[in-house]
Amino acid sequence: MAHNVLELPPRVSDAELVDAALEGGAAAKAELYKRYVRRAAATAYRLLGSDSDLEDVVQDSFVAAFGTLEKLDNGDAFGAWLSRIVTRTSIDTIRRRRLLARLGILRLQPIHVETLVSPTAPPEVAAELAGVYRILQSLPTAERVVLVLRRVEQLTISEVAERTGWSPATVKRKLARAEKHLNAGRGSAEGAG
Repeated sequence: MAHNVLELPPRVSDAELVDAALEGGAAAKAELYKRYVRRAAATAYRLLGSDSDLEDVVQDSFVAAFGTLEKLDNGDAFGAWLSRIVTRTSIDTIRRRRLLARLGILRLQPIHVETLVSPTAPPEVAAELAGVYRILQSLPTAERVVLVLRRVEQLTISEVAERTGWSPATVKRKLARAEKHLNAGRGSAEGAG
């Protein structure tokens, strides 16, 4: 017989699940995981650009969320709170990868655009996306993250600031730099073609 398992009604709110999880309910944690694992994985995948560390980032994010659940003031905000944790865990992972690559311990893998682009996309669209992702991979971590959150996730500046823990002014500055690099990279690729 399982310990600390609470029976859950058919559809409960995130706040009710958070309360049950805080009381030690394994079923509540499992339901929160089930509700948000795909979103967490999608966000991490877009930020990381590959799936080599994806599972670890998602698992580490949930462990951190469940380990600090008592700090969450509004249980209905669990999804947004988890997204912030996933974003910050992804930032740490990107930085760790880059440090290990500089030390010669890790070889950075290119982003596999074919996994991000629809198979029905025209070849010129796939080629353009490949170029964008090459530029994206070369950006400093903070610039890469704000560009993905703003352009791909379609978050507002204030939402990007909330997710990253950076001020809106810092986000705007990093986004401007990222867009400048992106435009310069795209311009040089067009000039070469």
